[in-house]
Amino acid sequence: MWCRSCNIETNENMCPICGQRTEEDIPVKIYWCRNCKIPVIQTENQADKGFCPACGKKTRQLATDLRPVFPEERLLLEILLDKEPNEYLQKSVWANDNRYYIDGESISLSNNLFQTTDADKIAKKLEQYKSANTYPYFNQNIRKFIKANQNRLHYLKEESFEFIRNAAAKFSEEKIVISFSGGKDSTVTADVVIKALSNPSLVHIFGNTTLEFPSTITYAKRYREDHPQANFLFAQNEEQVFFDVCEDIGPPARLMRWCCSMFKTGPITRVINNLYRNEQILTYYGIRKSESVSRSKYNRIEDDAEAVKIQQQTVASPIFFWRNIDIWLYILSEEVDFNEAYRFGYDRVGCWCCPNNNPRAQFLSRIYMPEQSKKWREFLIGFAKKVGKKDPEVYVDNGFWKARQGGKGLAAANDVKIKFTNCTTEEYAKIYRLVRPFDDELIGMFLPFGRVAPELGNKLLNEVLVLDSRTNIPILSIQPFSQNGYDYAVKIKTINVQDHDDLQRMAGYQVRKFNACRKCLKCESICRAGAISIAGGSYYIDPDKCVHCKMCMTAKYLDGGCTMDKYLRTVSQK
Repeated sequence: MWCRSCNIETNENMCPICGQRTEEDIPVKIYWCRNCKIPVIQTENQADKGFCPACGKKTRQLATDLRPVFPEERLLLEILLDKEPNEYLQKSVWANDNRYYIDGESISLSNNLFQTTDADKIAKKLEQYKSANTYPYFNQNIRKFIKANQNRLHYLKEESFEFIRNAAAKFSEEKIVISFSGGKDSTVTADVVIKALSNPSLVHIFGNTTLEFPSTITYAKRYREDHPQANFLFAQNEEQVFFDVCEDIGPPARLMRWCCSMFKTGPITRVINNLYRNEQILTYYGIRKSESVSRSKYNRIEDDAEAVKIQQQTVASPIFFWRNIDIWLYILSEEVDFNEAYRFGYDRVGCWCCPNNNPRAQFLSRIYMPEQSKKWREFLIGFAKKVGKKDPEVYVDNGFWKARQGGKGLAAANDVKIKFTNCTTEEYAKIYRLVRPFDDELIGMFLPFGRVAPELGNKLLNEVLVLDSRTNIPILSIQPFSQNGYDYAVKIKTINVQDHDDLQRMAGYQVRKFNACRKCLKCESICRAGAISIAGGSYYIDPDKCVHCKMCMTAKYLDGGCTMDKYLRTVSQK
């Protein structure tokens, strides 16, 4: 058992230190049965550890995790290794990342192989030999794998079902949602949740980023047809075009994945707001601890404002402790339909051009999505030239673009710089540069501070006062201003407060929003009250919904007060 709060292991169901319920995180290892030619999943404290449950023969430790290699990927492996096509047709082939196990014997493929191999030639060979590539031996092998790991499957189902029911107990049925991405993890999550709650009519939300694999869109439609009782909803950003945004602020990178907010989290937030307004809901996600270091730090049930991307959600992860091999054991045992991309060798299915994709995934896309891959490479090379890279092709082909940070070389980088001068005639007043004229949109961005009261300001100066939401006392004065060196400007003065600097800093954040907003939708996701909307090219805060919590302009939740600051701040680059 594991206590997330105290970060300790214990044999008790309740943590002896904090009293919180502990979670099941039992370490597993993968063993290999030479007789059955299958992997066996076993725990450290298992009585028959080291012996195959199917034949009783002794096993040997093989790996920490595995995935099945389907015939389509097996044929690709043979071609890459210069073997005769279908030479491994009668062998049991499994993999973990780039390491393959052929009848239990390992062979590793280098990333360099995937980066330098001619994908067009490989694609022609795959087409040439695919007709002779069959499934009977693979299916026979999978049946043995399932039989030998029945106890593991039983445990996974029992534990996840109990977790799902416990999490759902605090929410009414209509406030339970399944996040569906079309990947294997969300597919299994959807299946276990439906079965655990005996409810096929649950809401599913599929976030179509417009960058999905073709097979993902096909699978999502097929899933919807196969689950006619489910309330299956599509969330998509209809207002932005991915390549246009890339042209403006640069392509997403590992530490700068603006695409997630703009094309996934934001559109999903809008669907949730439309369905539930500001009510709290429970969303089951297919998050697994072993996927990444960042995900290993999550709680299995999460509702902390800093950790949850969409504030209206409590997030629950039924398969949090599952390994890759557990996912496939469940899918193959339960005969769950899945995304065809996994048959080709993808171990993760998300956006096909994601900077987190490994060289093997990029190689596969060059084979199975040649036109999109070539278009993306051409764009990246053009971007590299625009920002002054000396060797654009090397910068792109070696993946250096994935590590870029900030907006060096981009005109948009100027928009996140808060430029101001101190007013020489008034204390606690600053004059900020604007990139466009002062208007009602800017005034509306100050609603989180309190009530916006234009009627109380000096009408000759077009002054607007903002009153503190608790005391109704004026704390901000805002007015358009003329300033040498600035085409457009606004003067903001803090009044009747003790900490002028803190208030002025947050006011600066709102100016940055006004100047730099790219409709990334992050602010919509942060607002628990559902008060913020970005539509028709304008940023709007509903005064009837805003609760003045200031989360949308607090660095703890939004660095720099605007997500664009993270993506466009000028820093040193490779």
